[in-house]
Amino acid sequence: MRKIQKAVIPAAGLGTRFLPATKATPKEMLPVVDKPAIQYVVEEAAAAGLSDVLMITGRNKRALEDHFDRNYELESALTRKGDAERLVRVQESSELATMHYVRQGDPRGLGHAVLCAEPHVGDEPFAVLLGDDLIDPRDPLLTRMTGIQEREGGSVVALMEVAPEQSHLYGCAAVEPTAEEGIVRVTGLVEKPEPGDAPSNLAVIGRYVLDPAVFDVLRETEPGRGGEIQLTDALQQLAADEKLGGPVHGVVFRGRRYDTGDRGDYLRAIVRLACEREDLGPDFRTWLRDYVASEL
Repeated sequence: MRKIQKAVIPAAGLGTRFLPATKATPKEMLPVVDKPAIQYVVEEAAAAGLSDVLMITGRNKRALEDHFDRNYELESALTRKGDAERLVRVQESSELATMHYVRQGDPRGLGHAVLCAEPHVGDEPFAVLLGDDLIDPRDPLLTRMTGIQEREGGSVVALMEVAPEQSHLYGCAAVEPTAEEGIVRVTGLVEKPEPGDAPSNLAVIGRYVLDPAVFDVLRETEPGRGGEIQLTDALQQLAADEKLGGPVHGVVFRGRRYDTGDRGDYLRAIVRLACEREDLGPDFRTWLRDYVASEL
């Protein structure tokens, strides 16, 4: 199997849950402590050895390109001030990976966004990272997923155990166990099932490693839930017929995940990450304890 080198990050969504903040600012650029959420995702891809990153963007997303580009005026100003620490932090984003961009055009769902990556990806397996899910760098989920794909072929999805009342928020997987701890064989997928209809308590979260055969399936996939082309529907076909593109495996993730797609979870992610920072954590935790005590 060829070593995976390319990552695709869909970032064309409108961010309506965060209006009015996202009226003129891409939701991916909202800060999580002092870095935009999208930078955490690119850092994760780079840490897994994926040095070629394609971002699927849309209208009003130019800030994404600017963030991962050089800003010579700012760098020059910081150099003149002798602010080496901030200079390094500014330059980090432009040195993480080789960045590419393509516009989705019509917002026709995640499956359509992934299909937009075909001219860049070609016939190579590739990773897909959704920007709403931040995975803690201490839990190398993506590295494990790429290793499984390179060994087993086919596609690999990240799965997380969820409560039954939350299953309607996710795509849920029907699975069979394997001999390897935390690895399952996916036999079916259902996009946002109604309560009681989920095939298991294992939900797909925003990390995928895909065989390029997914492009052929996506081209034939009819719009599904919400009138959009669902990646889950294409993976369902791959899981049902291995001849289309190999098996579909799942990695059951029990590590640290920060959800920035919901306003409440976004705030909780900021608090958790700030508490763990060496430079911010001690003072912030003290303030937080005092605040909670006074409010209660």
